[in-house]
Amino acid sequence: MSHARTGGVPVRTAVTVRVPAKVNVQLAVGAARPDGFHDLANVFLAVGLYDEVTATPADELRITCSGPDADQVPLDVTNLAARAALALAERYGVEPAVHLHIAKDIPVAGGMAGGSADGAAALVACDALWGTGASRDELLAICAELGSDVPFGLVGGAALGTGRGEKLTPIEVGGAFHWVFAVADGGLSTPAVYGEFDRLTAEADVPEPTASPALLAALRSGDSGALAGALSNDLQPAALSLRPSLADTLAAGTEAGALAALVSGSGPTTAFLVEDEAMALKVADALLASGTCRNARVAPAPARGAHVVTA
Repeated sequence: MSHARTGGVPVRTAVTVRVPAKVNVQLAVGAARPDGFHDLANVFLAVGLYDEVTATPADELRITCSGPDADQVPLDVTNLAARAALALAERYGVEPAVHLHIAKDIPVAGGMAGGSADGAAALVACDALWGTGASRDELLAICAELGSDVPFGLVGGAALGTGRGEKLTPIEVGGAFHWVFAVADGGLSTPAVYGEFDRLTAEADVPEPTASPALLAALRSGDSGALAGALSNDLQPAALSLRPSLADTLAAGTEAGALAALVSGSGPTTAFLVEDEAMALKVADALLASGTCRNARVAPAPARGAHVVTA
């Protein structure tokens, strides 16, 4: 990709970047640290549900949004896309005069890192629009400043996140995996779910979080059955405590033939691993018919990280 400039003005007039959702195939959570954060062993898998962020020149920073539940997306500087543009502009001495339009297809407040994905996409889009020529390491550093899940939006594929989840180690994936995601009514606050985790584990000796060797081996081999037996989410009991109805959704998908079911991240989206695309459609239909969710989406994995689709 060229970053040519003409008389100090970027050549491009619009850049659209596509970015995937994620599912946490393992989320191991340590005890609360003194700073309130938790150490994690967080195995991310990018899945084929995408948001697209389009950056165009404007008089000032402006955010717009379309798509399902777009009315729930903040359009001010609390939006990670806006914060990404501001961070990149500050680093390179560029005026953050850009219109960022977010076309949503990742469930909003669903535990699939849609907001974080938009931050990563906005960063890639503004870098291309402004011709800043930031290195991948610089972009990853800005992502990590923005939030724990933002770097993975840039990387895609599969990765182990440690620290707060922002220190990424890529993981090899040896085949395709098929997923169904059941979208719940309303969101679940991530801080509330971590607070409930702290409450539920207050008397427990919480072990140091480590990645499951069996899970990593299943990803490498592309074995859906082995992956199904290794999925885990330490936040699931907290999410179910705050939203008991999610148990009915998990049961409905399992009864329909899913190999495994779990809450995605902090929820309330639930994720179902299935053996193939045909079973994914069957499980999605059964979930919708069960009345336990608002929508059911089918998606393959792994998916590519944030990348320019039109410029």
